[in-house]
Amino acid sequence: MNGENLKQQRIGVIGAGVMGCALIKGMLAAGLLKQENLWAVVATATSQKRIGDELGIPVYRALPHDEIALTDTFLICTKPYRVLGVLAELKQSRALKPGALVVSIAAGTTIQQIEQALPDVPVIRAMPNTPSLIRAGVTVLAAGSHARDEHTAVAQDIFQSVGKVWQLDERHLDAVTAVSGSGPAYIYLILEALADGAVKVGLPRDIAFQLVSQTMLGAAMMVQDTGKHPATLKDEVTTPAGCTISALLTMEDGRIRSTLARAVEEATRTAAGLGNK
Repeated sequence: MNGENLKQQRIGVIGAGVMGCALIKGMLAAGLLKQENLWAVVATATSQKRIGDELGIPVYRALPHDEIALTDTFLICTKPYRVLGVLAELKQSRALKPGALVVSIAAGTTIQQIEQALPDVPVIRAMPNTPSLIRAGVTVLAAGSHARDEHTAVAQDIFQSVGKVWQLDERHLDAVTAVSGSGPAYIYLILEALADGAVKVGLPRDIAFQLVSQTMLGAAMMVQDTGKHPATLKDEVTTPAGCTISALLTMEDGRIRSTLARAVEEATRTAAGLGNK
């Protein structure tokens, strides 16, 4: 990532909450944009002052109509139920630049819904996750019917500033939401449960959290770095009549494998309906 695609961009982040701020910080830290080429919209006066002071960019309480005509890319980072209202306001302004790009991170709000609200506007849907806050995120992009290669390149540069990026057809995005969007919460729950087990057998809680989190990090890196199937790596740890197989069988008694798989299935179903609420 060299950021060439963003050097001439002016970007507005509508909804500078957790993810919106993460993206702003990522772009600034990566040197992709200068502060004067960014602006943001927030919901409260407290957030307006805090984010303005912290990031050194203009922050507004409402969509600044005088900025619309100057902006090349709009990052829509609001809750799904607010997206169509934001799009309606952009349309009513009649000030959008020709070719201005709209990038939405709202779960469940489809490209078709966005394109119906803003006909002929290039649209990219993106699904990032919260590890973007530490620039270790996962984002999947899906391009709309009017988006060209240069639009996708802009979105890739934005999200590569906070982690890794893949591009898929939009039909996969609800599943992506369930896997990588919601996935950190699943991992935190598993981490907490393993740490509770460690406390039960006598380890101090602070040490338990450190041991479990580092073990999970290392295990994930083993999958990525070796390219081996997780089942192969699991078998390499599992010796005959050992403690690992005893633990694994206990987990299987609790149907952990099907429970996690069904959780992803249920989250996918829920994600598909978020844009209609």
